[in-house]
Amino acid sequence: MQPIFGKSPATKKLLDLVEKVSKSDVSVLVSGPSGAGKEIIAQKIHESSLRKEGNFVAVNCGAIPRELLESELFGHKKGAFTGAISDRIGKIVAAHRGTLFLDEIGDMPIDMQVKLLRVLQERVVDPVGSNSSVPVDVRIISATHRSIEKEIEEEHFRADLFFRLNVVPIQMPSLADRAEEIPLFIEYFSEIFKQKEKKVSFNPEFVRQLCEYEWPGNIRELSNFVHRLSVLYPGESLSLESVEASMLPVGLHEILPGSIKDDEGETNELESIVMAARGIEPIGTKDLSLKETLNRIEQEMISRTLSEVNGNVSVCAKLLKVQRTTLIDRIKKYRIS
Repeated sequence: MQPIFGKSPATKKLLDLVEKVSKSDVSVLVSGPSGAGKEIIAQKIHESSLRKEGNFVAVNCGAIPRELLESELFGHKKGAFTGAISDRIGKIVAAHRGTLFLDEIGDMPIDMQVKLLRVLQERVVDPVGSNSSVPVDVRIISATHRSIEKEIEEEHFRADLFFRLNVVPIQMPSLADRAEEIPLFIEYFSEIFKQKEKKVSFNPEFVRQLCEYEWPGNIRELSNFVHRLSVLYPGESLSLESVEASMLPVGLHEILPGSIKDDEGETNELESIVMAARGIEPIGTKDLSLKETLNRIEQEMISRTLSEVNGNVSVCAKLLKVQRTTLIDRIKKYRIS
């Protein structure tokens, strides 16, 4: 299991909450962006609980076809449907005295939600084609990248099931929210993905540049990136210039100074020439990309508004019509005093 490390405020808060909920059998709903490590948190809760000797059973509700999900969760009896050539124990029974992790719970069909609600209320499972119920003792941890409240409003998710699952909510921070931990992840992934004991390394400037990237795919994207370079450059010490541009995350190009050469050796300077030929005047300085220009405008707006309200973050957030937590992240990002 991937370790949970780091000393950022977001990670400390997360680990404190994990420690508290691990001591009970309370249902937990882990929310957060895809790739942020929701299953890792669920495993951590299980392994820190009194159920650690039992099974940790994970089910991705969005990856299993609708017609198979009921059998997958609840099991079935021989002959219950075409292809049921023998009895099958479902995932819920397999997690008896352990933990059942329901990933992407927001994708579960509404009819399955009704049956899952009965499991939570009655602590029994009804296999497909069976006339008798099977008692179960299982802890439920769910995860989603969706807004379940919005799904309830649109009548795609049952409110009563949500209240059963969401006894303790855990919000996973994105990797951008704990960017100071990116060097630790890079070192960890470099070690586990090394090729024949040849470990790829990154020079300090390259690491700094990677820390500035927002990683929309979160830890999963960073893991895949380090894995890719470990395969392509085993044992090498890498700088940005030594990595082929097509091997870098597309969004990384937008935050880097200067231009990056493409496969034909041409540079982004060609784009400036084409723009000039068409009579298109760039906004801001010619050395800044669109994203850099927007960042500069955002930084100026935040700085000016904070100054006008004497540094009151809450009032500033209301004036700028953003969440207070989002504003705090931007203040840290731009190092605004």
